[in-house]
Amino acid sequence: MVVEPKVKGFLCVTAHPEGCAANVREQIEYVKGKGPIKNGAKSVLVIGSSTGYGLASRIVSAFGCGASTVGVFFERPADAAKGRPASAGWYNTAEFTKQAEAAGLYAANINGDAFSDEIKRQAIDAIRKSPAGKVDLVVYSLASPRRTDPKTGEVYKSVLKTIGEEREDKSLDTDKGQIVTVKVPVASEKEIADTVKVMGGEDWELWIKSLDEAGVLAEGCTSVAYSYIGPELTYPIYRSGTIGMAKKNLEEAAQRIDGALKMHRGKAFISVNKALVTQASSAIPVVPLYISILYKIMKEKGVHEDCIMQIERLFSTQLYNDNCLEFDDNGLVRIDDLELRPDIQKAVEAVWPEVSTENLNELTDFDGYKSEFMKLFGFGVKGIDYTKDSTL
Repeated sequence: MVVEPKVKGFLCVTAHPEGCAANVREQIEYVKGKGPIKNGAKSVLVIGSSTGYGLASRIVSAFGCGASTVGVFFERPADAAKGRPASAGWYNTAEFTKQAEAAGLYAANINGDAFSDEIKRQAIDAIRKSPAGKVDLVVYSLASPRRTDPKTGEVYKSVLKTIGEEREDKSLDTDKGQIVTVKVPVASEKEIADTVKVMGGEDWELWIKSLDEAGVLAEGCTSVAYSYIGPELTYPIYRSGTIGMAKKNLEEAAQRIDGALKMHRGKAFISVNKALVTQASSAIPVVPLYISILYKIMKEKGVHEDCIMQIERLFSTQLYNDNCLEFDDNGLVRIDDLELRPDIQKAVEAVWPEVSTENLNELTDFDGYKSEFMKLFGFGVKGIDYTKDSTL
């Protein structure tokens, strides 16, 4: 069947098999082109491995470091009888696995609820079957709107809300290409707590505890979780809102995990990454407009990076190649350094009050935003004939 994009709000409910595969190959070629990463990871577990920063981490681990990988994700297979394609992450993982195995690399895939005890057990079994039998890097890159507590069965849902007072701000309706005003409501105490429960550090700690008790953490094991802070412009919606509270909880968990991994002569840390077009960021009010402005400015200055470029830089300039992690005053690794450069943020601040529906394409890289969004689902990838039938 011919697969066409069907966009509903901040989601595309279809994915193109060949487009997703080509996108993965493009990232692999980028990593290969940067050369081998010296003294890199040998055996890696990526929790949340099918899209975005998690997928990039798995690609850099395998094709930059030559590592065995175990990927954990929650993706939907195709339903050929109903003519329904698989999710983008499913196709991404299929192509990654094909390329890894062709390169002689161990690649095990675990599809299911990463918050559950059962999926943790399956991942541990896959690690034991890997060449090393243990992991020396654990990447936590999980993004989910809800979480079922594995002990109580209670379901928690995260919300995108402010704390303290309602916020009204400029945003971008990406469907209509229009500047709009959005009102973001105030979260209740329960909503704040539930968001922390879903997006905070508790599950990361449970993963490390399970891996430790199973004896599959190698000496010197490192664990990293990804986060975002952003500029003051987005603080009311992000850093000072419900998501920000969850991210602060993640940072606190990193300190406890770091203490636990020190027993293995290892470490844990948070990498604060750049704002990028992802399925998660597209859902956050204000952020799509900010990203559209940011992209234009960073591209003009020649410092724009995408997911794979960010993670390759993290691995090659800080984690490995005989380098050391560079921490800020709060103990965070910052690969959002180019985004938050004063000259770039000053330029964003100058555009923000001026941008309107009429000058959107002139003052922002909205076309680039849309292109990157569609590429997440395998559409708009160079070299793909989208008029041809795809095998689901």
